[in-house]
Amino acid sequence: MGVYVGGYEPKVSVVDGTLTVVGELPVTAPSFLAAHPKLSILYVVSEVENGQISIFQDAEKVDARSSGGASPCHAAVNPAGTWLAVTNYMDGVLSLHRLDADGRFDGPALEFPHQGSGPDRDRQLGPHAHQAVFDADDILHVSDLGTDEIRRYRLDDEVEVLPPIKLTPGSGPRHMDCRDDRWYLVGELDGQVRAYDTDWNELASTPATRSAAGNHPSHLQLHGGRLYVGNRGPDTISVFDPDTLDLIAEVPSGGSWPRHFAFADGKVYVANQHSGQVTEFRLDGGVPEPTGAVLAVESPSCVVDSGPGA
Repeated sequence: MGVYVGGYEPKVSVVDGTLTVVGELPVTAPSFLAAHPKLSILYVVSEVENGQISIFQDAEKVDARSSGGASPCHAAVNPAGTWLAVTNYMDGVLSLHRLDADGRFDGPALEFPHQGSGPDRDRQLGPHAHQAVFDADDILHVSDLGTDEIRRYRLDDEVEVLPPIKLTPGSGPRHMDCRDDRWYLVGELDGQVRAYDTDWNELASTPATRSAAGNHPSHLQLHGGRLYVGNRGPDTISVFDPDTLDLIAEVPSGGSWPRHFAFADGKVYVANQHSGQVTEFRLDGGVPEPTGAVLAVESPSCVVDSGPGA
């Protein structure tokens, strides 16, 4: 048990439960990782101009192909393990890849470019697909930071492009998560956490941090009846009640620029990109408390549970 750590050095670090590196997977700029839900397969995107996807099985690279766009920043596998979705940030292209029973590519990739812009002239001149999330009905939701939209796709024998959801102009939707009756999303540009119903009607919103410092929220995730958000700038992890969006706690991330975090083995691991650290926390009533364990990793940007099915 342990985690995989990706970032901007030419490898994925394989880390055990004592936060010790026990192996390395050689790959260029592995900025985001996704584990197959049923198989010992890891999908790795290389955040380079001509993006790449690599498939690793039992520490061996078994397949690779183009990500279909520029600077891929996120990957996700549907619960059935039959589709891999990859978001390319720089040009906004979503690529979809069918997977066979062994978790490998099955047929050619499908590419879905997008158009549009937002009011922020520095960050929203064009589409920037950021994260892909599958809901319980296998409808894929893609946050587009550049167009302030949620792009949606129904995956079946064919892929149906559904109308996008228009969100608050200038919010810059980054990461999201869902439960049966709600969606949650954080805006990288306006620093707000928002709750929506299943039709994407906004129910509530709140700042991602209580700090007055400039904030560029990163990752958002539901876990154990709590909602967690990483804050880059204040360098904290905020914990919210998902029913009310009340702030329960806000704790230091243990480093600088918390880009991503993951829950594994009853703990939470935070990738502090600018300080080159993965910090370990135990959970006390859902609130992260530092264990004192720290792993030095150059520019970490993603942490993924390496437990069963990873």
